[in-house]
Amino acid sequence: MATALDAKRPRRISSILGALLLAGALLVGLAYGTRLGLLMIVGALLGVSLYHAAFGFTAAWRVFISERRGRGLRAQMVMLAIAVVLFFPALGAGTLWGQSVTGFVSPIGVSVVVGAFLFGIGMQLGGGCASGTLFTAGGGNARMVITLLFFIAGSLIGTAHFSWWMSLPAFQPVSLVQAFGAGGGIAVSLALFGAIAAFTVLMEKRRHGRLEESPRVNLSERRWLTGPWPLLLGAVALALLNFATLALAGRPWGITSAFALWGAKTYEFVGGDVTQWGYWQHPANAAALRASVWSDITTVMNIGIILGAMVAATLAGRFAPTLRIPLGSVLAAVIGGLLLGYGARLAFGCNIGAYFSGIASGSLHGWVWLVAGFAGNMLGVRLRPLFFDRPPSERTRAKVS
Repeated sequence: MATALDAKRPRRISSILGALLLAGALLVGLAYGTRLGLLMIVGALLGVSLYHAAFGFTAAWRVFISERRGRGLRAQMVMLAIAVVLFFPALGAGTLWGQSVTGFVSPIGVSVVVGAFLFGIGMQLGGGCASGTLFTAGGGNARMVITLLFFIAGSLIGTAHFSWWMSLPAFQPVSLVQAFGAGGGIAVSLALFGAIAAFTVLMEKRRHGRLEESPRVNLSERRWLTGPWPLLLGAVALALLNFATLALAGRPWGITSAFALWGAKTYEFVGGDVTQWGYWQHPANAAALRASVWSDITTVMNIGIILGAMVAATLAGRFAPTLRIPLGSVLAAVIGGLLLGYGARLAFGCNIGAYFSGIASGSLHGWVWLVAGFAGNMLGVRLRPLFFDRPPSERTRAKVS
């Protein structure tokens, strides 16, 4: 009898969380429009996909850097390839199913290089990227809650220094869609993705003699709900859901602008004033600061990701938070979170807004972010032993630690 009750408890909790999610989406939709309510559902589906596929950027890069295993990186290239094939025609036309759409195309300058490099270090110390922090925190990882709190603090500090960084040399934004057209941009992007994937194959075979085999996953009816999912299924799901975000929001998926907003709202609540900071004088940012946080697209999607990951974790029976966190790990989470938040603001986004959605938008700055962010990860991997007594075993599946 006890076993039967224990088996039913996760389903009851996930049902409650699912009901809370749907109620939240309904309320947001009624208050701020149907599209925003639907975007909360899209966020939840992103959380489920990230959790069940264990789709991490941080560990995928760490495994390649330290062990030359490239399966996670190749999955990212598949994700990006699907995204550009979907995004570029819509961005070239400027509309998608009646909705005006624009991509994340940003300048390329000192701030992007420095910001992405700092973010890369933060990924390895904090134990996750922007998406990884959200879905692992939602999945019950208490350490990632620490990373998230200091991610928010770092984002706020980044907005305070934003104007100075923007005064440094930078090139104008470059869009592959505008430079080569939708078809040409797709061809150039696919060639680059193929080259990166081929490079990972070469390096992995040189180190290990053969490629790592993907774990076999039987996606029975129950597995769709409880996981795990194949890594490539996660890549496809993230690309399709980012495209759904473009269709509903008129722009791609982003995460970290909400962290800056949460930090600013909190700072003002305790008596601070951010309105004189250059970042918050931009019309869009100023409007977000004045409005309800629940009217912010990125905030609503982030909450959806957390709730979606919580639902996935409870269905899988793996939601079991613990506060037993070694001091070194806590310190790494604090430093990593600050670097993640600060770096994201300097670089016009994170691994999602700048790397994934930037490249999907055809922005050259997304490619610069990839190079600088990967360099930061290389340094971050070397710094990890200073904070962790024993490096976590690198699992065959690229999973956020």
